Amino acid sequence: MDDRALLAGILDLVDRGQAGDDCAVLPCGDRLLVVTTDMVHEATDFPSGMTEWQMGWMAAAVTISDIAAMGAGPVALLVAAGVDRPARLRPVMEGAAACCRRFGAAIVGGDIDRHRELTVVTTGLGTVDPAKIVRRRGSRPGDLIGITGVPGRAQAALEGYPQFRKHLLEPQPRVAEGIALGVAGATAMMDTSDGLALSLHDLQAVNDCGYAIESGLLPLAAEVPEAEARSLALFGGGDYDLLFTIPGDRFPVPGVEAQIIGRVVRERGVLLDGAPLPARGFAHVWEEG
Repeated sequence: MDDRALLAGILDLVDRGQAGDDCAVLPCGDRLLVVTTDMVHEATDFPSGMTEWQMGWMAAAVTISDIAAMGAGPVALLVAAGVDRPARLRPVMEGAAACCRRFGAAIVGGDIDRHRELTVVTTGLGTVDPAKIVRRRGSRPGDLIGITGVPGRAQAALEGYPQFRKHLLEPQPRVAEGIALGVAGATAMMDTSDGLALSLHDLQAVNDCGYAIESGLLPLAAEVPEAEARSLALFGGGDYDLLFTIPGDRFPVPGVEAQIIGRVVRERGVLLDGAPLPARGFAHVWEEG
């Protein structure tokens, strides 16, 4: 069982209007408050050789990326750290604080406890103009499908391409790009941390349309054989870029470096070069029983 199947079993306990996005959305005066929580563990989420500073940076970045995916600006993070050794806490928090400063947020509280492995839980808060928020639901047939950055670079680092190590260890949330896409009129958006193919299926799950992309339009990691780079781009996790749909007359968006990789179509499904694209990417998996 993977995390999506596990989540499906508890959706009856969650506000249905909040379950399909990168963040929950709450009214806050004349703005909207977006709120999200992430948990990262040393055994499953932190690659070998990562420093504690980089672990803290990543813990903050994954949450800030969710806020960016709503077209919102991050404001504050709460950080709860379970540490196995007390000396590890400060460098973890220094990394998280550096990431927050880089993207306009502040650490405003949290919790500390003892844990068998380093575990960091980050809760992020951001704000956005109600007219500029972008949710996962909203794609329309005819919209362009776009992606920021070059998918597959983080996975390439794991596969033995050291030139992409920084993309893996110090991900850069696309905050400015998310805000600009919201202002420009993007119709749907999410981050691609679990991989491009799986993200397309996540969008398709909440929209009454389909997504057709072309392999020849995919931006590919340089210095990686083409076939391998294409597989990494489709199925590799760990990239914190933005997958979005937008009307053709709203693209390109000033200040946003992005590649159009396909179009939204009427028929439900996710297609690559006209054939079904497998829903494969990064997922947490449990054995049954």
